[in-house]
Amino acid sequence: MRDSERELRNNDDQEGSKNDTNGLSDVPEGEIESNWDTIVDKFDDMNLKEELLRGIYSYGFEKPSTIQQRAILPVVKGHDVIAQAQSGTGKTATFSISALQSIDLTLKKTQALILAPTRELAQQIQKVVLALGDYLSVDCHACIGGTSIKDDMRKLQDGAQVVVGTPGRVFDMINRGLFRTDDIKLFILDEADEMLSRGFKDQIYEVFQTLPAITQVVLLSATMPAEVLEVSKKFMRDPVRILVKRDELTLEGIKQFFVSVEKEDWKLDTLCDLYETVTITQAVIFCNTRRKVEWLTEKMHSREFTVSALHGEMTQQEREVIMKEFRSGSSRVLIATDLLARGIDVQHVSLVINYDLPKNRENYIHRIGRGGRFGRKGVAINFVTGDDTRMLRDIETFYSTQIDEMPLNIAELI
Repeated sequence: MRDSERELRNNDDQEGSKNDTNGLSDVPEGEIESNWDTIVDKFDDMNLKEELLRGIYSYGFEKPSTIQQRAILPVVKGHDVIAQAQSGTGKTATFSISALQSIDLTLKKTQALILAPTRELAQQIQKVVLALGDYLSVDCHACIGGTSIKDDMRKLQDGAQVVVGTPGRVFDMINRGLFRTDDIKLFILDEADEMLSRGFKDQIYEVFQTLPAITQVVLLSATMPAEVLEVSKKFMRDPVRILVKRDELTLEGIKQFFVSVEKEDWKLDTLCDLYETVTITQAVIFCNTRRKVEWLTEKMHSREFTVSALHGEMTQQEREVIMKEFRSGSSRVLIATDLLARGIDVQHVSLVINYDLPKNRENYIHRIGRGGRFGRKGVAINFVTGDDTRMLRDIETFYSTQIDEMPLNIAELI
């Protein structure tokens, strides 16, 4: 249990806790003020384990994103960190890399606990941790509702070094005495605003109370409502604060176009018409499902177009081979699903085609932000049927951007 220094300060003056936001009174509402200005713009300069670096590069990352450049170092140095960044900025890899760097791999006990608001997000984080930690042989378990408690018991007793979970199931396992928290040194709360608005606050407090007093806390949130700031004051010691604003996301420098395609069936011919233009450079084509990726790859092959496919059902080894070929330029067109949108960060991709518009607008930046990464220029082409028009407008509004009809001289723009 915690010592008095880190006891939850429930006896705080209630009035004070509403108004005082860690001395941030003159900061715009819903934002924190950064107090950390060190930027490390290469993974190689972060003093990471050799095997972790291999995992980072084989996952497809080449250069850290804005939040990764700022937040990995303070976490690895042992600071409590509160980071505010939108979806699409590389948050998951930020804390996954930090956790993998921080744990002792010779110790078969849980040392990092990551809480997320939904089962799907917890499973997605687990996949990222396992992929980045591939060469470290790390044990990472997703402790989530709707799964076998026996399986949880076995994995937790075997000492999964990283546990990613939802608050309800994690607290239940701790409560039953099946999840020992004595060796946890890093506690990460992802999507804190979402988590607290879903009413998990009490469970999060309960889980926190069981952690060792010296546990380092990392909190990530897209917005900073009062609940998040209250939690940060109760849980954290002098946190490093990092703000990545929405307008620092990477749509700047990317020319965005749409092509009206009357029927879904006509998209294939549209893509084939564009193929010569596409292979001027290297292109990534996104589809919404693995089945669609496989179907489109087969159709392109049958028409004798050279393309590679990448999706989440492939083994890590298969993915690595394809990414290596794509990075070297021997393969020029990659058809992929959203699952890997986050991992594909290849510097020379200057064209992204959304064969399917993403199902949610956050994934739009994951996909096309690859093209113009870090000040480079890029082009994004969206195939839009009548059913997609509304989604396209929604994306434009959300990102305060403009998507124009594709001009005939598209080849000159790439």
